[in-house]
Amino acid sequence: MIQKITLSFTKFLLLFSILIFAKSSTYAQNIVPDILTFDRICAGGITNPTYRASFTFTGYQAGTTFEVELSDKTGSFTNPTSTTTINVIDDAVNKKTIVFNVPSDLVGSDTYALRIKSSGGQPSSGSFASSTTKRLFPIYYKIHDQQYTINNFNGSAAICAGGSYVLSIDNVASNPDSPLKYSSISYNWFRYNGETTLPTLVQGNGGPEYTVTTPGTYYVETNYGTCTSQSYSNRVDVVSSSSGSGVTINSSLGNPFCASGAGTVLTATSGNSYVWKKDGTVITGATNRTYSTNESGVYTVEVDFGGCKATGSINLQSNGFDAAIDAEDGYKLSEGETINVTVTTDASAASYEWYLNNNIISGETGNSLVISVQGNYKVIISQAAGCVATKEFTFRINGDSGPSSVIPNIIRLSGMNPYWNIPDEYKNAATKVIIISSNGDKVLDVVNYQGDWPQNNVDFKNVNPVYYYVIQSDTGEKKGSITVLK
Repeated sequence: MIQKITLSFTKFLLLFSILIFAKSSTYAQNIVPDILTFDRICAGGITNPTYRASFTFTGYQAGTTFEVELSDKTGSFTNPTSTTTINVIDDAVNKKTIVFNVPSDLVGSDTYALRIKSSGGQPSSGSFASSTTKRLFPIYYKIHDQQYTINNFNGSAAICAGGSYVLSIDNVASNPDSPLKYSSISYNWFRYNGETTLPTLVQGNGGPEYTVTTPGTYYVETNYGTCTSQSYSNRVDVVSSSSGSGVTINSSLGNPFCASGAGTVLTATSGNSYVWKKDGTVITGATNRTYSTNESGVYTVEVDFGGCKATGSINLQSNGFDAAIDAEDGYKLSEGETINVTVTTDASAASYEWYLNNNIISGETGNSLVISVQGNYKVIISQAAGCVATKEFTFRINGDSGPSSVIPNIIRLSGMNPYWNIPDEYKNAATKVIIISSNGDKVLDVVNYQGDWPQNNVDFKNVNPVYYYVIQSDTGEKKGSITVLK
C-alpha cells in the first residue's frame, strides 16, 4: 500500500512539472527586432528595391512563420497592413531575415512603423528602429515615376492685375503619363528661384491644382517625401499684366439657392473666352459667360481677357433636401408575398405621392408603401416649407414567374395583379406587343412591354370585353385573346 502511494505521488510530480514547463514555454515566446540598416523606404520606381528586416525569436514551435507588418501612416498598429514577403533567410537557429516590399497602393507618410508578427498572431514586443534609433520613418511607394505636364504643356501664362490663375496637372486624355490616374498621390507645388537658390514650397501635400496670385515660375512634384523620383512637371512662367481684372461669379438665385426648374444661372465677369470647371473637372461644352446648374459644388471659371487670364470660383450650395429609397429595382415578387418600401428624407414638411404604372395610388401619402403586385412604381417627394422642391424615384417590381412561357388569356381588374402580364422572354426591345379591341381598334402597340396594360378604364357595357393580342419576336409570332373581368 505504501509503495502504491509513493508511485502515484511521483506521477503527480512528473505531471505537474510537465504542466509548469508547458506554461513557462508559452510565456517565453519573444520576438526581438534588430536595428534596421535603412532609415526610409522608397519602394517602386524603375528599380523597385527590396528591403531586409532581421530579428531573433525564442519559444516558438518548429514551422512557425513570420512576416513584416506595417502600421498605418500615423505609426499606429490598430489596423496594420501586411507587407509582401519576397524571401525568408534562416541566419541561425533562432534568427531570421525577411526580404520584403510594401504595398503598391500605400499612401506615403513620414511616420510609418514596422514590426514582426508570427503566424500565431503574436507581434514583436517592439517595433523596428532605423540606424538612427528612430522607430517612425518615411515610407513611400513611387507608383508614378516619370515626368508629366501642367498647363497643357504651355510654359507661360499671364495673370491679371488683382486676379488669380489656376495651374493644374494635365489629365490622362491630354497626357497619357499623367499621375492623375493614381488617386493615392499627393503633390508639392514650388516656385522656382533660380539655379543658386532653393525653390519655395508654396503648397505641400496638396492636390492637382494650385492657384497663383503672384508672378513667378512654378512647377509641381509628386509628394514622395525625401525619396528622390522622376515624377515632376514642366515649369510655367506666370507674369503680371496690367489689363484685365479679377473674376467673380454671381448666382441668379443666390447662394445657397433653391434647386428647381432650370436651376440657377452662374454669371462670370465679362471677358473674351471662358472655361468652366466643377470640383476641378472641366465641364464639357461650358464655354459661355453663363452656366446653368441645379447641382451643388465648387465652380470655377477661367476667363481670358486677351492679354491675361484670371480665375474666379464660387462654392455653390443648395438649400433643397436629400432623400433615399430602399427599393430594389427589378425585385422578383413571389405569389402572395408583400414587401415594404421606405423613403428617408430630411425635407421640411415632406409629402409623398406613390404611383403604379403611372396611376396614382389612392390613399398612399406616407413615406412607406406595402407592395403586393408587380409593376412600374414611382414616388414623388415634395418639400413644401422653405425651398419648394421635389425629388422622384422610380423602380420596377417583377413577378417570380420562373421559366414559364404561358401567356395568360384572362385578367381580373379587381385581383391582386390587375394587369396583363407576359413572360419576361417577351419583354425586350426586339419584341413588339400589339393589343386590338373586338371593334378592331388598336389599343396598344409597343416594344419592350412592361406588363402595365390596361392603364385606362375598360368599358364593360353588358359583357366582359375581349381583346386580341399579337406578339412579334425573333422566334416567330404568337396570337391569342384576352378576356377582361371586373
